[in-house]
Amino acid sequence: MNIKLLAVGISLGLFLTVIELIRRKKMSFKYAVSWLAASALAILFSVFDRLLGACAQMLGFTLPSNFIFFLIGLVTVFLSLLLTVYLYQQTNRIELIAQKLSLVELELSRLTQKNQPDRT
Repeated sequence: MNIKLLAVGISLGLFLTVIELIRRKKMSFKYAVSWLAASALAILFSVFDRLLGACAQMLGFTLPSNFIFFLIGLVTVFLSLLLTVYLYQQTNRIELIAQKLSLVELELSRLTQKNQPDRT
């Protein structure tokens, strides 16, 4: 099997998988954008392999495979950073919700105590 066809197939499979996850509401578009961009880049370099070689040579890589490993590392670091930011945002939202829930529970207990008849 031609390695170019395999690379295009895997990249296209990843792209379509992300689209399907969005369609089934298993992943929000906000989180999927980076995955779609990474898979689109992989498709681009898979289809236009001479572009990959030209970019690698322009950036000083002697072998295109070294450039591919560099790109994979770069994409991994970028996705990790992006997911860390999203995790931080979710943590802040959860803390805010927990604080609001505590205030609601406190107010509810005060109202419940206030409306109960005295049993003395």
